[in-house]
Amino acid sequence: MLNRGFLLGLFLIALFPSCVLGKQEILQNESLSIQQIAQMVEHSIRMEAKNGFARRGAHAKAHGCVKAQFRVLSLPDELSSGIFSEAREYPAWIRFSNGADKVQDDSVGDGRGMAIKLMHVDRSPSGTQDFVMLNHPAFFVKNAADYVEFQKALAIDNPVKFFFPDLNPLHFRLHELGIVMAIRSKKVSNPLDIQYWSATPYRFGATAMKFSTRPCNRTAPALSTDTSSANYLRQNMQEHLDRDDACFDFMIQLRKRAAEMPVEDPTIEWSEKASPFITVAKITIPAQQFNTPEQQKFCEDLAFSPWHAIPEHEPLGGINRVRQTVYEVSSRIRQELNRASERESAGF
Repeated sequence: MLNRGFLLGLFLIALFPSCVLGKQEILQNESLSIQQIAQMVEHSIRMEAKNGFARRGAHAKAHGCVKAQFRVLSLPDELSSGIFSEAREYPAWIRFSNGADKVQDDSVGDGRGMAIKLMHVDRSPSGTQDFVMLNHPAFFVKNAADYVEFQKALAIDNPVKFFFPDLNPLHFRLHELGIVMAIRSKKVSNPLDIQYWSATPYRFGATAMKFSTRPCNRTAPALSTDTSSANYLRQNMQEHLDRDDACFDFMIQLRKRAAEMPVEDPTIEWSEKASPFITVAKITIPAQQFNTPEQQKFCEDLAFSPWHAIPEHEPLGGINRVRQTVYEVSSRIRQELNRASERESAGF
């Protein structure tokens, strides 16, 4: 009997021959670049840990980790692949965060992250399926070689140097700078009220996908507008969940035009006109108390990675290959320095 994954592959090949996933384009010396990045990230984490606690090399500040339910919808065959091949529910942890590599006031312009960890996932080496997202549809670093330069700029506390490495205008990264400025200019008062995107692509059957979460269409509870606190995003999250549940639609966007939807360049936003996002699951975050010292400690010990995944949703592209090594290094060093162990199944 033909399975749904095989049928989906035939469907996509027939309907969208240009979208079928080809060989990934690995740049020369990419592995060397990834090693350099991992070394710089490890050095940064160890140096920061001298202040008393080892934090992540990115998304260092968590607003909180919350319990959630991830309900896969009943879907047509062409959308049934991997996690989405059957209607079922997964218990989940979700971490909301700021994007910077250092802890800073929430008033500082920054990316905001949402990382979902589905529990009890068969055929995943980690036993989980992680979906890592940012509140912008494109990433601001193109490939591993550029990521080396970005890490060098961070190391000297001068990120502007990444965008303007020298006086030659041909070397300016204006496209990437525009993405960062768009991210930093977003006004966020509650992490539960904004949309998030994967920015990088992942496998979906015979093709690739990006994914996104969008708050459900309903009236959110009224919150205070005071943003003077350094941690107002965490406080507004807790105020929301003190009064009511939160929910998100989980959506996927299929790659239908290879030339316009590159796998290796996440600075290019895939056109929603060419391929609209489709809701495939519902996320419910029940009202709960998460803002406690014990829960914050648990949140810091969790390790998220795009590579906590089943084969059908393998991460694609150079930036995800960077993440495979860097996230593992970050988790290992943090556990070593904090004398912690992963307890991802706690509470389930």
